[in-house]
Amino acid sequence: MALKKSELYSSLWQSCDELRGGMDASQYKDYVLVLLFLKYISDKYAGQPYAPIVIPDGSSFADMVKLKGKTDIGDQINKRIIAPLAAANEQLSQADFPDFNDANKLGSGKEIVDRLTNLISIFQKKELDFSKNRAEGDDILGDAYEYLMRHFATESGKSKGQFYTPAEVSRVMAAILGIHEAQTTNATTVYDPTCGSGSLLLKVAGEADSDITIYGQEKDSTTAQLARMNMILHDRPTATVRPGNTLANPKFLHGDALQTFDFVVANPPFSDKRWTSGLHPDEIGVPADSDSVDQASRNFHRFDGFGVPPAKQGDYAYLLHIVRSMKSTAKGACILPHGVLFRGNAEAAIRRELVKRGILAGIIGLPANLFYGTGIPACIIVLDKEQARERRPIFMIDASSGFMKDGNKNRLRSMDIHKIVDVFKKRIALPGYAREVPFEEIEKNDFNLNLPRYIDSQAKEDIQDIEAHLRGGIPQRDIDALDRYWQVCPSLKQSLFKANRANYLDLAVAPESIKTSIQEHAEFSAFIASLEKHFDAWRNKASTQLKQLDPGFHPKTLIHELSEDLLEHYAATPLIDRYDVYQHLMDFWETTMQDDCYLITQDGWIAKPERILEEITKGKKKGQTVDKGWTCELVPKELVVARYFASEQSELATLQSQLEAATARLAELEEEHSGDDGAFSEMDKVNKAAVTARLKELGIKGRAASPRPPQQPDLLAAAESPATYGSDTPTDEANALLAYLESSEEETALKKQIKQAETELDALALDHYAKLTSDDIKTLVVDDKWLAALATAIHGETDRISQSLTHRVNDLAERYAQPLPELTTRVGDLESKVSQHLERMGFAWQ
Repeated sequence: MALKKSELYSSLWQSCDELRGGMDASQYKDYVLVLLFLKYISDKYAGQPYAPIVIPDGSSFADMVKLKGKTDIGDQINKRIIAPLAAANEQLSQADFPDFNDANKLGSGKEIVDRLTNLISIFQKKELDFSKNRAEGDDILGDAYEYLMRHFATESGKSKGQFYTPAEVSRVMAAILGIHEAQTTNATTVYDPTCGSGSLLLKVAGEADSDITIYGQEKDSTTAQLARMNMILHDRPTATVRPGNTLANPKFLHGDALQTFDFVVANPPFSDKRWTSGLHPDEIGVPADSDSVDQASRNFHRFDGFGVPPAKQGDYAYLLHIVRSMKSTAKGACILPHGVLFRGNAEAAIRRELVKRGILAGIIGLPANLFYGTGIPACIIVLDKEQARERRPIFMIDASSGFMKDGNKNRLRSMDIHKIVDVFKKRIALPGYAREVPFEEIEKNDFNLNLPRYIDSQAKEDIQDIEAHLRGGIPQRDIDALDRYWQVCPSLKQSLFKANRANYLDLAVAPESIKTSIQEHAEFSAFIASLEKHFDAWRNKASTQLKQLDPGFHPKTLIHELSEDLLEHYAATPLIDRYDVYQHLMDFWETTMQDDCYLITQDGWIAKPERILEEITKGKKKGQTVDKGWTCELVPKELVVARYFASEQSELATLQSQLEAATARLAELEEEHSGDDGAFSEMDKVNKAAVTARLKELGIKGRAASPRPPQQPDLLAAAESPATYGSDTPTDEANALLAYLESSEEETALKKQIKQAETELDALALDHYAKLTSDDIKTLVVDDKWLAALATAIHGETDRISQSLTHRVNDLAERYAQPLPELTTRVGDLESKVSQHLERMGFAWQ
């Protein structure tokens, strides 16, 4: 069976539970990710000549498995696995790996043996055989690594989550650099001076049409090692990542100067208050301090011509390092806090110089709480030396409102990413979102780049019309503001509104009829029908494309082409936001479709049911396996039943409806007769046994006849006919008890029928899988599963059109339904009635 992404992720996350107990997330991530790395390179490169990673004999994951249960397992992993591996590969260093014999982190004695043994066992699972379960060209393992790092960053807390840049932000930065459109070669270089785990570098490199050369530096040596492993897992084993403080000790030099690159990206620590540590005093303009300043550090002219950033704010120190590291034709992007846009003094002088030289090409404001080290909002500063010129305009985007909640963090959605990239690259002006700001306007604002000065992203205030409140009528301007609806349905406005006086209209239909008047209007109905045809056209084309997929296709390429085609298909569709439609596809891809595609690309169009076998973990039967039925991941049972056994499913649904009715009748009887004097008042628990016992006490044995067929229920019969066994005179209590007993017997009979029908239907469906042809499976998956789900989601967008218009018209109608004079008159009438009532009660109201 092929490896599903979601199963891979969950299996790997289980490994974290083996270490969670006594260790911080920022520590146990190192062990889990190293195990993932060792398993992967062993599966992929062990025994292969000329492999980019050498696996020495005796140092593979299989050799690590042999250490399970040994009392010195941690020490042996260090000596027999990691040490030889590091010695055989120059890009690896044993000092960068965590210590697998650290008693402070892993425990001692039996604890460390059990912990490491269990951890290794998790990676032994057959579904984690990476040599057989990897779609060539798709970074399923690299994505798993990213997934784990994102979770580790979330759990590591405020001070330790900075090793990871959210993948969504990395995607934005990679796309806006334009590397995809550039003519890249192996000589093209990309550099990140604060690369963390390398995710940002990898996203940029992934945008290129060819392999490019990757350079990165990371202050924390352990994180630098994670980055190197990340590169290898993403098939970038030649990437160069070096540990060290970039500002004090840059590792990439050309002689005495900083090395320059074609593309530079960074997510440096926000407002680093210790950025001067280790810098030469001549560079930062402070007295020498032998305890904190390395006198041997050289001046790399990063601040020449710009000025020195303030000692307690390191944002511009990193930004100017990036500027100095860019070639004369280079492009760059850096994530910084919003303060760099408006803070004064030394930072204002640097900002002014960047704008005047034309290096600063764009600013993209991001939502708050995206990053793992802080909750403050940040922005992307876009740099471009190739197009730099004096008095250059700056393209600004305020994307602060486009995000979704994801636990305790915010996250950019696929639609947010695509919109930012589209608008920036095409320089599209959108009111309240983006515009190109001329140099002269920036100069008038004294080079303050705070986004609200240039983009008003606040929602427009809904203006209250005083005259309308005084004299009635709906303001014409409010109705005209709905012009996008009237353009699609020109006569709909005349159907909903009628003239009142100049610039004011009245509602032409009853308030309760607004919704139906809109939905049943001929033009609106025709428009909705056209939207359905519009989707059907895309669905038919997509269905043909998807059914032609052969094993070995690249799922990431597929979803890119499919989503771009859908986005383009809805580009000119009125009243529908194409990015909303796009998001529906991307959401479905994330939850369902990508797993299906990874199954298909590795196994083909095969729908083979599998038994669900669960191992008992507790009690006397611990270790035994229980059969929980069967399942089929690619083609779930409900799809087969719906297409091939609809009549049987309908009969089962009828039985289930009858069962619900019988169960409801039991609940009604219990509620009706549970009072102090009710038939069930003295029962601790109302059930068949208690009711039967009470009937016996009354001398009534109950009905001898079997319950009526469910197809002809008569639930009130017992209550309407006399109790005939042991009593000549019917009683209310007896009739209630007999009614309950009959409904209970009917419920039991229906449950038995349903269980039998479900078993028969289950067997029919299971047997039918063997009869499915490849074309049958394609129809079930593509048409009944994928496109049917997407159709439901996108039709929800069309429903929202009528809902939005109905809601707005209702709001306006209710707001101005009663003018002030009418309200005043009504208040007076009510006041008069209250006074009259008080007088009749003997109270004088003054």
